[in-house]
Amino acid sequence: MLSLIKLPRVFTINQVPKVFHEDGIISGYRHPRSSATDCILSLFQLTNETLNIWTHFLPTWYFLWKLVTVVLIQRAWQDSFTWPLLIFLFSCCIYPLASSCAHTFSTMSARARHICFFFDYGALSFYSLGSAIVYSAYVFPDKWMNSLFHQYYIPIAVLNTVICTALACYSRLGFPFLQYNHDIMKRFPECQRPKFSKYMRVVAFAYPYLFDNIPLFYRVFLCVGEGCTDNDTDILHYYHIILALLTGFLFATHLPERLAPGSFDYIGHSHQLFHVCSILATHFQMKAIEQDMMIRRAWLREHSLPITFANSLGAALFCVVQSLIVIILFSLPLLSGPVCKEKKHNKGQKRSSAKVSPCC
Repeated sequence: MLSLIKLPRVFTINQVPKVFHEDGIISGYRHPRSSATDCILSLFQLTNETLNIWTHFLPTWYFLWKLVTVVLIQRAWQDSFTWPLLIFLFSCCIYPLASSCAHTFSTMSARARHICFFFDYGALSFYSLGSAIVYSAYVFPDKWMNSLFHQYYIPIAVLNTVICTALACYSRLGFPFLQYNHDIMKRFPECQRPKFSKYMRVVAFAYPYLFDNIPLFYRVFLCVGEGCTDNDTDILHYYHIILALLTGFLFATHLPERLAPGSFDYIGHSHQLFHVCSILATHFQMKAIEQDMMIRRAWLREHSLPITFANSLGAALFCVVQSLIVIILFSLPLLSGPVCKEKKHNKGQKRSSAKVSPCC
């Protein structure tokens, strides 16, 4: 049966438009006008995106199993104390699923690529908020409980989520309706200033992570004496922090493919390693949170801020709505603008070329 299925062909970097290029990746590109069927079929052939997809798609089911376990066994809807864990686990399902879908369908067109990754950025921002909500409920050090910072921690995290979604989307195409419109579809800063675009995206992802982890960093690195919440969970937090920093390093540096372009096109490039490290970091983060929740449950119920709809489910819903609004604002000009027409091939031009879009 497999011999009857014709898998899509792959291309080199010189055969696809610039918008699809990846640093240090020379071959294994899919056709930039792939159909949805071609995108799905490419899951079962080796391209430079195949492992990017599977390294996030498979863990989605693991986190979904954890979520269902909490809902069915701990009956989260009956106990508000478990709401933050429910939100966090839901965000752990959403961000790898959005990432795998983005990598799967991003080669349908240049526009589809941008919109797919807009949703990917929104999902990452939602995961950041999920982390903040669960940290506020279970991880804050004892001496910071009910402090002014604790009271404003969730509202600031919500604001950060919306800002960072917008900043990440801006890093691809600039301001919607202003820097790309019906006539010129100008690509700024993704194509004109790619390094600036990359730095901006790193900031968009790093800033909310650093803010969300302020109470954790203080607890495990700086706090001494009474009220520092020393327990067996700290080692799991260390694992999470180390893997999270490694994740950021891989995303920002494009190592190892920058050192040997073409050698890691299919297996071993930074984005695959970035995906694996991010999932492992999330796994240890989840384990640490569950353990903190169990060990500190009685103390937290008595001394922590009460968990309400506003600082848990309400904040998450508000974040989802605002992020969707941001994504729609950035996507509408792409959807309403003119379709990038296919270039006419000269007689001497090779038919194998996949350069079909003049837009970036």
